[in-house]
Amino acid sequence: MAKTKTLFFCQNCGHESPKWMGKCPSCNQWNTFAEEVVKKESAARQGWHQDDEKRRANKPRTIQEIESGKEIRIATTDQELNRVLGGGIVPGSLILIGGEPGIGKSTLMLQLALSLKHLKVLYVSGEESEQQIKMRADRLSASKNDACYIFTETNTQNIFQGIKQLQPELVIIDSIQTLFSDVLDSTAGSIGQVRQCAGELMKFAKETDTPVFLVGHITKDGMLAGPKVLEHMVDTVLQFEGDRHLAYRILRTTKNRFGSTSEIGIYEMLGNGLREVSNPSEILISQKDGPLSGATIGATIEGNRPLLIEIQSLVSPASYGTPQRTPTGFDQKRLNMLLAVLEKRCGFKMGVHDVFVNMAGGIRVEDPAIDLAVCVSVISSLEELAVSEKICFAAEVGLGGELRAVNRIDQRISEAEKLGFTEIYISRFGQKSVDLKKTKITVKSFGKLTEVFQDLFG
Repeated sequence: MAKTKTLFFCQNCGHESPKWMGKCPSCNQWNTFAEEVVKKESAARQGWHQDDEKRRANKPRTIQEIESGKEIRIATTDQELNRVLGGGIVPGSLILIGGEPGIGKSTLMLQLALSLKHLKVLYVSGEESEQQIKMRADRLSASKNDACYIFTETNTQNIFQGIKQLQPELVIIDSIQTLFSDVLDSTAGSIGQVRQCAGELMKFAKETDTPVFLVGHITKDGMLAGPKVLEHMVDTVLQFEGDRHLAYRILRTTKNRFGSTSEIGIYEMLGNGLREVSNPSEILISQKDGPLSGATIGATIEGNRPLLIEIQSLVSPASYGTPQRTPTGFDQKRLNMLLAVLEKRCGFKMGVHDVFVNMAGGIRVEDPAIDLAVCVSVISSLEELAVSEKICFAAEVGLGGELRAVNRIDQRISEAEKLGFTEIYISRFGQKSVDLKKTKITVKSFGKLTEVFQDLFG
């Protein structure tokens, strides 16, 4: 009887070692090595392989010999997904989408499979039965698709046999952690199995020019489960974010070889599936009966998309010796800096007040252009003076209390004008790039934070 061969793999980065080690030499993490059983098989059984007559000839060529053809993308009916991917699905690409349990990853992929009526789509599920997928498809608003095939299988060899019979034009794997290959003896979801299965699927995608979507789990730290090499192997990494208690979801790109990594797509989770949100500014500005103190509108940009978001602040006397600083959707260190500027440069006693700041809609904003909106919101709550809901702000606040210019101010102004705002406050130094003759909205420019407060509150 052959002796069983075991190796140790780092659960963080996938580093392989013949013996257990306390510290990984690759990622310098402690106590991450786990033992896995490895069994080598013949080359004929190792994953995907094309027939010899269909295998394309491959030889080294100079860069001048390579023809630069026009980039062809598969456009889907989901405009948010097209935007995040950079214009559509690239043939032969390997796309990994991750997110928390219950966030809507499987719903998004099933909607995509049902909406592509001009393509033959294979949806491979290792987590749900055919009846469960059918129940979900009946709930979705997408109409029936005769070109969408469901395959419940976890063995990669059986999956590739089904692919050869069906010849699909798009493959969706839900999820990569449930697959296992006969090449290894370790259990499904282990470091070795995830790396092996992803490698086999990548080989299939590149040799046949068939795009493959991989649904991935995430760890308790919010990182994609499996070895870090999984993110290096794929062409695109998408992160599906959002609070399960809120209706809105954000599809964000963290890696994209065929497009920008700064684009986002916004969806609304409904009872009949995910709905695309074409105008995010409307959902990020809450509906209210009239002006409220502590509520302002800031103009930010996510990727190439301008957004208007509502900032809500609550300032109250501190009950204990140390005042609280609690932001939601905003960086806490930057909030502390802005409060210090308000106290040092503007004379407001912020050291004896608790300050709570919230970005409406559950979105997280890192754009410094909303600094002015945050400062005005805090002072509005402190002084109990409401700011008109027809005014928005777009400027960065410096340590000296000065207003600094932000990029693409013309797009922010046009978005505010489109949504019916009458005034926008910007930095004096960013007014040079704005053509005031073409805008109907009143553009007010100032150089210091105190000038804004004087104009707003008198």
